This record gives sequence, structure tokens and C-alpha cells, in this order.
Amino acid sequence: MERWATFDCYGTLIDWNGGIRAELSRSFGEAAADRLLARYHQLEPEIEREDPSRPYRGVLAEALRRLAAEEAVELSDPDALARSLPDWPPFPEVPGVLADLRARGWRLGVLSNTDPDLLAASIDQIGVPVDLRIVASELGSYKPAHAHWEQFLAESGADRAHHVHVAASHFHDIVPASELGLHSVWINRLGETETEPRPTRELCDLNGLPEVLDELVPA
Repeated sequence: MERWATFDCYGTLIDWNGGIRAELSRSFGEAAADRLLARYHQLEPEIEREDPSRPYRGVLAEALRRLAAEEAVELSDPDALARSLPDWPPFPEVPGVLADLRARGWRLGVLSNTDPDLLAASIDQIGVPVDLRIVASELGSYKPAHAHWEQFLAESGADRAHHVHVAASHFHDIVPASELGLHSVWINRLGETETEPRPTRELCDLNGLPEVLDELVPA
């Protein structure tokens, strides 16, 4: 039986906060960057709920536009976030861990709130191939809705008992994975204190993930 590990990409594999913050600093100044990053995290899910058919690059542009309106700032490049995304780096441990998982026989999937070309650029940054990609703009649905997992199961034929979902966002990923009865590993990079629902396992980064996955779904 095939073993599948699926991942969120941004925040889990790719330094999403770092990439967004860098562009906010360029657009609004370093002194405002942390405050506006927190506001960005409020705006993005609102925009996704308003129009789930909106491509992710459009979500990025609209979030930046709303921030600029709130700050009374005129943007020189409204598409700055989408333009910068292909250069956002992976977290340091990610390439080695994903390569280790492939060597152990795990199949890898990415379930992401993004567009196909943006995700392709990020996977190129990581440098490790994945077997299946499910993206929001092809579904017309954004996580935490269940469509990403439903499409993944339909395309992969994965057995739920041999599938583990790995993600940094409790809201976008751990909650729906729990609702679907899936094993989950929360990569709690920010030291958050969300308690319900609890993931199957919790790590502070991907180090140690291959051993955890092998424990959850032995070969």
C-alpha cells in the first residue's frame, strides 16, 4: 500500500512570512512591516472567502491594495507580492527532509492555496520533485474548505489510513484534516498555542518528520 505525505506549501515548506514581510517593508517601510504583516493575515482569508474563484495572485494584489488604502499609501507596484513569490526561499531543512522521505518510499503531494505557476516556481526552489499538486485556482476553493483533500483523494486513490497531512497553519490545514479524520502533523514554527483540535503529532520544524511519519504509517 502506498504511503502518502501531503504538505501545505507556504509557511510549511516555503518562508511565507519572510517573503510577504520583505515586500511589505519595501512598499510601506521597515517600521510598519510587522504591524502590516499581522493585518495581512487578517485580510487574506477574508478575501479568499469573498470570492473563492479569485486566483491567488489576485488575492495577493487585493490584500496589498487594501493595506495601501488603509495606510493612505499609493503603491508603485500593485503586483509586488505575486512578482516576488517565486523567489521566496524554502526553510533550510526542507529539501533534505523531503529527499529523505522519498528515499523511504513516501509519495509526496502539495495541497496549496495558490496558482499552478507560482507553486511550480516554489517547488523548483525546493529542488525535490513531488508526485501530485492540488491548487486553489484550479478548484475554485481555498482551504480550510475540504475541496483540496477531496480532490487529492480522488486523483491519488490514497488510503486514508496511509495518508498524513503536514502543515504549519492550524486554521487552514490542521482543523480540516481533523474534520476529515486524517493523521496530521502540525509544524508549529511560530510557537502558537491553539489547542483544539489537536494534531496527531506536533513539531517545531520538519526536522524529525521522517521518523514521525514512519511511526504513524509504518512501511
